[in-house]
Amino acid sequence: MHIMEGFLPFEHAIGWSLASAPFIGWGLLALGKRIRDKPEQRMLIGVAAAFAFVLSALKLPSLSGSSSHPTGTGLGALLFGPVAMAPIGTVVLLFQALLLAHGGLTTLGANVFSMAIVGPLVASMTFRTMRGLHCSFSISVFCAAALADLFTYLTTSVQLALAFPDSVSGFSGALLKFSSIFAITQIPLAISEGLLSVVIFNALARFNPQELRDMAVLPAKRSGA
Repeated sequence: MHIMEGFLPFEHAIGWSLASAPFIGWGLLALGKRIRDKPEQRMLIGVAAAFAFVLSALKLPSLSGSSSHPTGTGLGALLFGPVAMAPIGTVVLLFQALLLAHGGLTTLGANVFSMAIVGPLVASMTFRTMRGLHCSFSISVFCAAALADLFTYLTTSVQLALAFPDSVSGFSGALLKFSSIFAITQIPLAISEGLLSVVIFNALARFNPQELRDMAVLPAKRSGA
């Protein structure tokens, strides 16, 4: 998903940076308020950032000028909300660009938009919808994490198709080409990320149920239950 350094045309790189900036600013305000109100959650925020860093650094080569890997943003989105993941994901992607040459500085805005904004939004919306439909906790977490992963790559496919439309079929043909390339590797990776997220959340629910209730991930315990 990391679009490599210098791959996007200049105007596209600037456009995606401008599109991501308001979400990052909003996320910084939300994250700062959370840390002030709940300083005990700082360690868990660090765990969510480390989880995203490690999973999204496990890249597989792609023929599209990008790469394939899990994203790890679904876990943080379910714990802290999608807005908080924008600055967290930006820090993750910035360090990966500087330390691992994974992605780039000119393509940072595009990569932030797909992995740290769209992915977390899809994860949060999926989880809330499925819990509202009374789906089980594990199934809801699995679908949220897996769909966040897949929609991150769909967004990257859109970004690449906008930048490099097919000479004959235009945007739609390019989108089909880029999404087909990603689908080969991304579907099994998304399933793996969904399963890993379920394992982690089940462990958190077992050993820290009250913390998850305080974060509205688990429903509040009924009095007398």
